Amino acid sequence: MNPAFSVIFFTVVSGTGYGLLFLLGIMLAFDPSSLGRNEALLALGVGATFVVAGLLSSTLHLGQPQRAWRALSQWRSSWLSREGVASLASFVPIFALAWCLWRSADEALLRGLGALLAVLAIITVACTARIYTCLKTIPAWHNAYVLPGYLLLGALGGACWSWLIGEWIGGARAQPTLIVTLAIASSALKFAYWRFIDTSPPTSTPESATGLGRFGRVRSVEAPHTEENYLTQEMGFVLARKHAGRLRAICLGLIGAIPVLLAMAMLFSPLAANAIFACIAALSVTAGLFVERWLFFAEAKHVVMLYYGGAQTQRA
Repeated sequence: MNPAFSVIFFTVVSGTGYGLLFLLGIMLAFDPSSLGRNEALLALGVGATFVVAGLLSSTLHLGQPQRAWRALSQWRSSWLSREGVASLASFVPIFALAWCLWRSADEALLRGLGALLAVLAIITVACTARIYTCLKTIPAWHNAYVLPGYLLLGALGGACWSWLIGEWIGGARAQPTLIVTLAIASSALKFAYWRFIDTSPPTSTPESATGLGRFGRVRSVEAPHTEENYLTQEMGFVLARKHAGRLRAICLGLIGAIPVLLAMAMLFSPLAANAIFACIAALSVTAGLFVERWLFFAEAKHVVMLYYGGAQTQRA
């Protein structure tokens, strides 16, 4: 698929924002006293800003952005619509928490709103992932790796930004175990996903699509078109294997090796260095997520490309 920057920006930035809001909600639900008011408000503001920026960027990919509100009406059948409804619903606990934190409300209310925020954050990211996993015509997306990948990578980005916020405002210290666990789990899942799409046999072939497989190999005598059209431009993006390998290694380094090393270094470094480590980790993971999401789109092939003599698709 042709990687559209607006969609890449949306999924990365909003996913990181919801990851940050999820972790904030969990911390408030279990122990509101573990976070200072200023730290919680800043985390809430940063997370909400990321979400809003991502949602606004998603409208740039629409032919008629002014009609984006109509997508909300199809929530019974469309994961895109459900994502929009869930994202809007998440702003209810966001604004409520901001008011409660500012007014120093009692802990019971903070716990309830924190739990609600965490649940809605998970639901929204899950709906985003399901937009892609429900497409059976794109085997690289229609598999069991995509949904947990979106959730894990969002949580990883949120954890690193939470670490940076805590160090910058002088609040609660980061949990290196959480960052190391999320970084290793995310890297392992992406490695397994890439292995899956590389080794899985095709679900569709020219032989199965035409029903002529019993006569032998099927090939096109002439090209369907003399020049590129919308389908070949949007769904026939080709990424060289050598470039994919390099980008995958860069991605694993940015989302895996670097945050793990920095989180471990935090255990042995002076406190003054932790803010620098946190900043590098947040920027590294964010950059890695952009590489990962670009690959997610660039390596996906639609089965329609069989009509144009494209490479066979992988199994879902």
